[in-house]
Amino acid sequence: MSLADQLDLTTEERDYLAAVAAFGKTNVAPFAAQWERARRQPVETMRAAARMGLTRYQAPRDKGGFGFSFSAKAAILEELARHHMPFSFCITNTHNAAVRLAREGRPEHLKRYLDRLYSGDLIGCSALSEPGAGSDFAAITTRAEKTAGGWRLDGEKGWIANAANASLFFTYVQTDPAKGWRGIACFLVDAARPGFERRPPYQLAGGHVIGAGGFALKDYRADDIDLFAAPGEAFKSALASINGARTYVAAMCCGMLAEALKTALAYGRRRQAFGKPLVEHQGLRWKLADVATDLEAARALTARACKAIDTGVDAVLPAAIAKKFAGEMILGRLGDCMQAMGANGLREEHGIGLHLAAARICNYVDGSTEIQNERIGALLERAFG
Repeated sequence: MSLADQLDLTTEERDYLAAVAAFGKTNVAPFAAQWERARRQPVETMRAAARMGLTRYQAPRDKGGFGFSFSAKAAILEELARHHMPFSFCITNTHNAAVRLAREGRPEHLKRYLDRLYSGDLIGCSALSEPGAGSDFAAITTRAEKTAGGWRLDGEKGWIANAANASLFFTYVQTDPAKGWRGIACFLVDAARPGFERRPPYQLAGGHVIGAGGFALKDYRADDIDLFAAPGEAFKSALASINGARTYVAAMCCGMLAEALKTALAYGRRRQAFGKPLVEHQGLRWKLADVATDLEAARALTARACKAIDTGVDAVLPAAIAKKFAGEMILGRLGDCMQAMGANGLREEHGIGLHLAAARICNYVDGSTEIQNERIGALLERAFG
Protein backbone atom coordinates (compact mmCIF):
# COMPACT_ATOMS: atom_id res chain seq x y z
CA MET A 1 0.00 0.00 0.00
CA SER A 2 1.60 3.29 -1.11
CA LEU A 3 1.56 6.43 1.00
CA ALA A 4 -1.06 7.87 -1.35
CA ASP A 5 -3.35 4.94 -0.56
CA GLN A 6 -3.33 5.99 3.11
CA LEU A 7 -4.07 9.66 2.46
CA ASP A 8 -7.24 11.57 1.63
CA LEU A 9 -6.30 12.89 -1.81
CA THR A 10 -8.63 14.46 -4.35
CA THR A 11 -9.13 12.99 -7.80
CA GLU A 12 -7.13 15.88 -9.26
CA GLU A 13 -4.26 15.20 -6.87
CA ARG A 14 -4.25 11.48 -7.72
CA ASP A 15 -4.28 12.21 -11.46
CA TYR A 16 -1.34 14.55 -11.02
CA LEU A 17 0.49 11.94 -8.96
CA ALA A 18 0.15 9.51 -11.87
CA ALA A 19 1.74 12.11 -14.17
CA VAL A 20 4.59 12.57 -11.67
CA ALA A 21 5.15 8.81 -11.62
CA ALA A 22 5.46 8.79 -15.42
CA PHE A 23 7.84 11.75 -15.30
CA GLY A 24 10.03 10.03 -12.74
CA LYS A 25 10.29 6.83 -14.77
CA THR A 26 11.12 8.68 -17.98
CA ASN A 27 13.13 11.71 -16.91
CA VAL A 28 14.75 10.81 -13.58
CA ALA A 29 15.38 7.07 -13.14
CA PRO A 30 17.41 6.55 -16.35
CA PHE A 31 19.77 9.42 -15.55
CA ALA A 32 20.25 9.41 -11.77
CA ALA A 33 23.54 7.52 -11.76
CA GLN A 34 24.84 9.63 -14.64
CA TRP A 35 24.09 12.84 -12.73
CA GLU A 36 25.95 11.61 -9.71
CA ARG A 37 28.95 10.57 -11.79
CA ALA A 38 29.00 14.04 -13.36
CA ARG A 39 28.72 15.63 -9.87
CA ARG A 40 26.23 18.25 -10.94
CA GLN A 41 22.66 19.39 -10.63
CA PRO A 42 20.54 18.50 -13.70
CA VAL A 43 19.24 22.02 -14.24
CA GLU A 44 17.63 21.08 -17.56
CA THR A 45 15.59 18.30 -15.91
CA MET A 46 14.64 20.63 -13.07
CA ARG A 47 13.21 22.99 -15.70
CA ALA A 48 11.32 20.11 -17.30
CA ALA A 49 9.88 19.32 -13.87
CA ALA A 50 8.90 22.96 -13.49
CA ARG A 51 7.05 22.89 -16.79
CA MET A 52 4.79 20.14 -15.45
CA GLY A 53 4.07 22.08 -12.28
CA LEU A 54 6.49 20.60 -9.76
CA THR A 55 7.48 24.11 -8.66
CA ARG A 56 3.94 25.31 -7.89
CA TYR A 57 1.48 22.53 -7.09
CA GLN A 58 0.92 23.78 -3.51
CA ALA A 59 0.69 27.46 -4.47
CA PRO A 60 -2.75 29.14 -4.26
CA ARG A 61 -4.86 28.84 -7.38
CA ASP A 62 -5.25 32.62 -7.61
CA LYS A 63 -1.43 32.86 -7.79
CA GLY A 64 -1.03 30.33 -10.59
CA GLY A 65 -0.73 27.21 -8.46
CA PHE A 66 -2.81 24.05 -8.11
CA GLY A 67 -3.78 24.52 -4.45
CA PHE A 68 -2.83 20.96 -3.50
CA SER A 69 -2.70 19.71 0.10
CA PHE A 70 0.41 18.86 2.08
CA SER A 71 -0.61 15.20 1.85
CA ALA A 72 -0.40 15.45 -1.94
CA LYS A 73 3.08 16.92 -1.57
CA ALA A 74 4.26 14.00 0.55
CA ALA A 75 2.83 11.49 -1.94
CA ILE A 76 4.50 13.31 -4.85
CA LEU A 77 7.87 13.34 -3.12
CA GLU A 78 7.58 9.67 -2.17
CA GLU A 79 7.03 8.91 -5.84
CA LEU A 80 9.95 11.03 -7.08
CA ALA A 81 12.29 9.60 -4.42
CA ARG A 82 11.65 6.09 -5.75
CA HIS A 83 13.81 7.15 -8.68
CA HIS A 84 16.26 9.56 -6.99
CA MET A 85 15.88 11.18 -3.59
CA PRO A 86 18.39 14.01 -4.28
CA PHE A 87 16.35 15.11 -7.30
CA SER A 88 13.17 14.97 -5.24
CA PHE A 89 14.88 17.08 -2.58
CA CYS A 90 16.30 19.75 -4.89
CA ILE A 91 13.09 20.30 -6.87
CA THR A 92 11.02 20.60 -3.71
CA ASN A 93 13.33 23.33 -2.40
CA THR A 94 12.53 25.51 -5.41
CA HIS A 95 8.87 24.57 -4.99
CA ASN A 96 8.99 25.63 -1.33
CA ALA A 97 10.52 28.98 -2.26
CA ALA A 98 7.94 29.61 -4.97
CA VAL A 99 5.00 28.65 -2.76
CA ARG A 100 6.20 30.80 0.11
CA LEU A 101 6.65 33.75 -2.23
CA ALA A 102 3.20 33.21 -3.72
CA ARG A 103 1.56 33.06 -0.30
CA GLU A 104 3.46 35.82 1.49
CA GLY A 105 5.34 37.93 -1.06
CA ARG A 106 4.82 41.59 -1.75
CA PRO A 107 3.51 42.60 -5.19
CA GLU A 108 7.00 43.76 -6.19
CA HIS A 109 8.44 40.35 -5.40
CA LEU A 110 5.66 38.48 -7.16
CA LYS A 111 6.21 40.54 -10.31
CA ARG A 112 9.99 40.17 -10.20
CA TYR A 113 10.40 36.52 -9.27
CA LEU A 114 7.30 34.34 -9.14
CA ASP A 115 6.82 33.38 -12.78
CA ARG A 116 10.53 32.68 -13.15
CA LEU A 117 10.47 30.38 -10.11
CA TYR A 118 7.45 28.59 -11.52
CA SER A 119 9.16 28.13 -14.91
CA GLY A 120 12.45 26.93 -13.43
CA ASP A 121 14.36 29.87 -14.91
CA LEU A 122 15.16 30.76 -11.30
CA ILE A 123 16.12 28.20 -8.66
CA GLY A 124 15.15 29.07 -5.10
CA CYS A 125 15.88 27.82 -1.59
CA SER A 126 16.02 28.71 2.09
CA ALA A 127 19.29 29.61 3.79
CA LEU A 128 19.20 28.86 7.51
CA SER A 129 22.38 26.95 8.31
CA GLU A 130 25.91 28.31 8.54
CA PRO A 131 29.34 26.66 8.72
CA GLY A 132 29.11 26.97 12.50
CA ALA A 133 25.36 26.72 13.09
CA GLY A 134 23.13 23.91 11.88
CA SER A 135 20.77 22.23 14.31
CA ASP A 136 21.43 25.13 16.72
CA PHE A 137 19.58 27.55 14.46
CA ALA A 138 19.48 30.30 17.09
CA ALA A 139 23.31 30.45 16.97
CA ILE A 140 23.52 31.97 13.48
CA THR A 141 25.92 34.91 13.19
CA THR A 142 25.16 36.39 9.75
CA ARG A 143 24.26 39.98 10.57
CA ALA A 144 21.80 42.52 9.24
CA GLU A 145 22.28 46.15 10.25
CA LYS A 146 19.75 48.88 9.51
CA THR A 147 20.85 51.61 7.12
CA ALA A 148 19.04 54.48 5.44
CA GLY A 149 16.33 52.92 3.26
CA GLY A 150 17.46 49.38 3.77
CA TRP A 151 19.78 46.90 5.46
CA ARG A 152 23.41 45.79 5.15
CA LEU A 153 23.97 42.03 5.37
CA ASP A 154 27.29 40.37 6.20
CA GLY A 155 28.16 36.77 6.96
CA GLU A 156 28.39 33.29 5.53
CA LYS A 157 25.81 30.57 4.94
CA GLY A 158 26.52 26.87 4.47
CA TRP A 159 24.83 23.51 3.94
CA ILE A 160 22.21 25.11 1.72
CA ALA A 161 20.37 22.83 -0.73
CA ASN A 162 20.39 24.27 -4.29
CA ALA A 163 23.11 26.80 -3.37
CA ALA A 164 25.18 25.66 -6.37
CA ASN A 165 22.72 27.23 -8.84
CA ALA A 166 20.06 29.12 -6.88
CA SER A 167 19.28 32.74 -7.64
CA LEU A 168 16.86 33.54 -4.81
CA PHE A 169 17.47 32.74 -1.15
CA PHE A 170 15.15 33.14 1.83
CA THR A 171 18.03 34.06 4.12
CA TYR A 172 17.89 34.06 7.92
CA VAL A 173 20.10 36.59 9.71
CA GLN A 174 20.62 38.04 13.16
CA THR A 175 19.64 41.68 13.65
CA ASP A 176 20.48 41.88 17.37
CA PRO A 177 22.60 39.15 18.99
CA ALA A 178 21.54 40.29 22.46
CA LYS A 179 17.97 39.20 21.66
CA GLY A 180 18.88 35.64 20.67
CA TRP A 181 16.20 33.98 18.54
CA ARG A 182 14.01 37.07 18.86
CA GLY A 183 16.55 39.01 16.83
CA ILE A 184 16.44 36.65 13.83
CA ALA A 185 14.87 38.01 10.63
CA CYS A 186 14.45 36.67 7.11
CA PHE A 187 15.42 38.57 3.94
CA LEU A 188 15.04 37.80 0.27
CA VAL A 189 18.59 37.69 -1.10
CA ASP A 190 19.13 37.94 -4.86
CA ALA A 191 22.34 36.32 -6.09
CA ALA A 192 22.58 38.82 -8.96
CA ARG A 193 23.15 41.77 -6.60
CA PRO A 194 26.54 43.12 -5.52
CA GLY A 195 27.85 41.69 -2.27
CA PHE A 196 26.77 38.10 -2.98
CA GLU A 197 29.61 35.58 -3.37
CA ARG A 198 28.75 31.96 -4.18
CA ARG A 199 30.96 29.29 -2.65
CA PRO A 200 31.93 26.07 -4.52
CA PRO A 201 29.35 23.30 -4.06
CA TYR A 202 30.08 20.49 -1.61
CA GLN A 203 31.13 17.12 -2.95
CA LEU A 204 28.58 14.96 -1.13
CA ALA A 205 28.71 11.21 -1.61
CA GLY A 206 25.54 10.27 -3.45
CA GLY A 207 24.10 13.77 -3.11
CA HIS A 208 25.61 15.97 -5.81
CA VAL A 209 22.20 16.55 -7.38
CA ILE A 210 21.11 18.40 -4.23
CA GLY A 211 23.59 21.13 -5.12
CA ALA A 212 24.47 21.76 -1.48
CA GLY A 213 26.87 24.60 -0.82
CA GLY A 214 27.04 28.06 0.61
CA PHE A 215 27.57 31.74 -0.02
CA ALA A 216 29.03 34.82 1.62
CA LEU A 217 27.40 38.23 1.98
CA LYS A 218 29.79 41.18 2.11
CA ASP A 219 28.18 44.60 2.35
CA TYR A 220 25.11 43.18 0.62
CA ARG A 221 22.35 45.80 0.52
CA ALA A 222 18.78 44.64 1.00
CA ASP A 223 15.93 47.06 0.47
CA ASP A 224 13.35 47.54 3.19
CA ILE A 225 10.82 45.59 1.12
CA ASP A 226 13.22 42.63 1.08
CA LEU A 227 12.65 42.10 4.80
CA PHE A 228 10.42 39.07 4.40
CA ALA A 229 9.89 38.16 8.06
CA ALA A 230 10.58 40.60 10.87
CA PRO A 231 12.80 39.87 13.90
CA GLY A 232 11.08 37.38 16.16
CA GLU A 233 8.60 36.24 13.53
CA ALA A 234 11.23 34.70 11.27
CA PHE A 235 12.38 32.16 13.85
CA LYS A 236 8.81 31.04 14.50
CA SER A 237 8.02 30.69 10.80
CA ALA A 238 11.16 28.63 10.24
CA LEU A 239 10.25 26.25 13.05
CA ALA A 240 6.68 25.98 11.75
CA SER A 241 7.90 24.90 8.32
CA ILE A 242 10.31 22.30 9.69
CA ASN A 243 7.52 19.87 10.62
CA GLY A 244 6.52 19.66 6.98
CA ALA A 245 10.11 19.15 5.88
CA ARG A 246 10.64 16.34 8.37
CA THR A 247 7.47 14.65 7.19
CA TYR A 248 8.29 14.78 3.51
CA VAL A 249 11.83 13.51 4.18
CA ALA A 250 10.17 10.51 5.86
CA ALA A 251 8.04 10.12 2.73
CA MET A 252 11.18 10.14 0.58
CA CYS A 253 12.61 7.33 2.71
CA CYS A 254 9.44 5.34 2.05
CA GLY A 255 9.81 5.89 -1.69
CA MET A 256 13.41 4.71 -1.77
CA LEU A 257 12.69 1.59 0.26
CA ALA A 258 9.59 0.74 -1.78
CA GLU A 259 11.61 0.82 -4.98
CA ALA A 260 14.45 -1.21 -3.47
CA LEU A 261 11.99 -3.87 -2.26
CA LYS A 262 10.39 -4.01 -5.70
CA THR A 263 13.84 -4.45 -7.28
CA ALA A 264 14.85 -7.19 -4.85
CA LEU A 265 11.60 -9.09 -5.39
CA ALA A 266 11.91 -8.91 -9.18
CA TYR A 267 15.48 -10.21 -8.99
CA GLY A 268 14.44 -12.95 -6.57
CA ARG A 269 11.80 -14.18 -9.01
CA ARG A 270 14.29 -14.30 -11.90
CA ARG A 271 17.33 -15.80 -10.19
CA GLN A 272 17.37 -19.57 -9.57
CA ALA A 273 19.34 -21.20 -6.74
CA PHE A 274 19.22 -24.83 -5.64
CA GLY A 275 16.45 -25.63 -8.07
CA LYS A 276 13.99 -22.84 -7.33
CA PRO A 277 13.69 -19.02 -7.49
CA LEU A 278 15.50 -17.15 -4.72
CA VAL A 279 12.27 -15.65 -3.47
CA GLU A 280 10.96 -19.12 -2.63
CA HIS A 281 13.74 -19.68 -0.10
CA GLN A 282 12.39 -19.03 3.38
CA GLY A 283 15.39 -17.10 4.68
CA LEU A 284 15.21 -14.51 1.90
CA ARG A 285 11.42 -14.38 1.89
CA TRP A 286 11.28 -13.74 5.63
CA LYS A 287 13.94 -11.02 5.44
CA LEU A 288 11.99 -9.20 2.73
CA ALA A 289 8.84 -9.65 4.82
CA ASP A 290 10.65 -7.69 7.55
CA VAL A 291 11.45 -4.99 5.00
CA ALA A 292 7.81 -4.78 3.94
CA THR A 293 6.64 -4.58 7.56
CA ASP A 294 8.94 -1.66 8.39
CA LEU A 295 7.98 0.06 5.13
CA GLU A 296 4.31 -0.09 6.03
CA ALA A 297 5.03 1.17 9.55
CA ALA A 298 7.00 4.13 8.16
CA ARG A 299 4.19 4.95 5.75
CA ALA A 300 1.62 4.84 8.53
CA LEU A 301 3.67 7.20 10.70
CA THR A 302 4.23 9.52 7.75
CA ALA A 303 0.52 9.53 6.90
CA ARG A 304 -0.30 10.44 10.49
CA ALA A 305 2.05 13.42 10.32
CA CYS A 306 0.58 14.49 6.95
CA LYS A 307 -2.94 14.47 8.37
CA ALA A 308 -1.83 16.53 11.38
CA ILE A 309 -0.33 19.17 9.10
CA ASP A 310 -3.34 19.31 6.79
CA THR A 311 -5.79 19.63 9.68
CA GLY A 312 -3.75 22.20 11.61
CA VAL A 313 -3.04 19.89 14.56
CA ASP A 314 0.32 20.32 16.33
CA ALA A 315 2.64 18.22 14.16
CA VAL A 316 5.89 18.47 16.12
CA LEU A 317 5.65 15.00 17.64
CA PRO A 318 4.24 13.02 14.68
CA ALA A 319 6.72 14.66 12.29
CA ALA A 320 9.68 13.93 14.56
CA ILE A 321 8.62 10.32 15.10
CA ALA A 322 8.04 9.73 11.38
CA LYS A 323 11.45 11.13 10.40
CA LYS A 324 13.29 9.35 13.21
CA PHE A 325 11.74 5.96 12.45
CA ALA A 326 12.01 6.22 8.66
CA GLY A 327 15.57 7.55 8.74
CA GLU A 328 16.92 4.95 11.14
CA MET A 329 14.99 2.05 9.67
CA ILE A 330 15.87 2.60 6.02
CA LEU A 331 19.62 2.20 6.41
CA GLY A 332 19.39 -1.42 7.52
CA ARG A 333 16.45 -2.32 5.32
CA LEU A 334 18.10 -1.07 2.14
CA GLY A 335 21.02 -3.27 3.11
CA ASP A 336 18.64 -6.20 3.42
CA CYS A 337 17.33 -5.57 -0.10
CA MET A 338 20.85 -5.39 -1.43
CA GLN A 339 21.87 -8.56 0.43
CA ALA A 340 18.89 -10.41 -1.01
CA MET A 341 20.39 -9.84 -4.46
CA GLY A 342 23.87 -11.02 -3.48
CA ALA A 343 26.76 -9.21 -5.13
CA ASN A 344 24.38 -8.12 -7.91
CA GLY A 345 22.83 -5.72 -5.42
CA LEU A 346 25.99 -3.63 -5.72
CA ARG A 347 25.54 -3.03 -9.43
CA GLU A 348 24.78 0.55 -10.34
CA GLU A 349 21.89 -0.28 -12.64
CA HIS A 350 19.79 -1.53 -9.72
CA GLY A 351 20.00 1.82 -7.94
CA ILE A 352 20.12 0.52 -4.36
CA GLY A 353 23.61 1.91 -3.81
CA LEU A 354 22.38 5.41 -4.72
CA HIS A 355 19.44 4.98 -2.37
CA LEU A 356 21.76 3.89 0.43
CA ALA A 357 23.87 7.05 0.12
CA ALA A 358 20.75 9.20 -0.05
CA ALA A 359 19.30 7.46 3.00
CA ARG A 360 22.33 8.54 4.98
CA ILE A 361 21.66 12.13 3.86
CA CYS A 362 18.08 11.82 5.14
CA ASN A 363 19.46 11.30 8.63
CA TYR A 364 20.95 14.81 8.58
CA VAL A 365 18.66 17.11 6.57
CA ASP A 366 15.97 19.13 8.36
CA GLY A 367 17.15 18.04 11.77
CA SER A 368 19.40 15.08 12.53
CA THR A 369 18.13 11.90 14.15
CA GLU A 370 19.51 13.20 17.44
CA ILE A 371 17.43 16.36 17.11
CA GLN A 372 14.32 14.23 16.55
CA ASN A 373 15.11 12.47 19.82
CA GLU A 374 15.30 15.86 21.52
CA ARG A 375 11.89 16.85 20.15
CA ILE A 376 10.32 13.52 21.11
CA GLY A 377 11.98 13.53 24.51
CA ALA A 378 10.71 17.02 25.31
CA LEU A 379 7.13 15.82 24.71
CA LEU A 380 7.31 12.44 26.44
CA GLU A 381 5.45 13.46 29.60
CA ARG A 382 2.73 15.31 27.76
CA ALA A 383 2.17 12.66 25.10
CA PHE A 384 2.84 9.42 26.95
CA GLY A 385 2.89 10.18 30.66
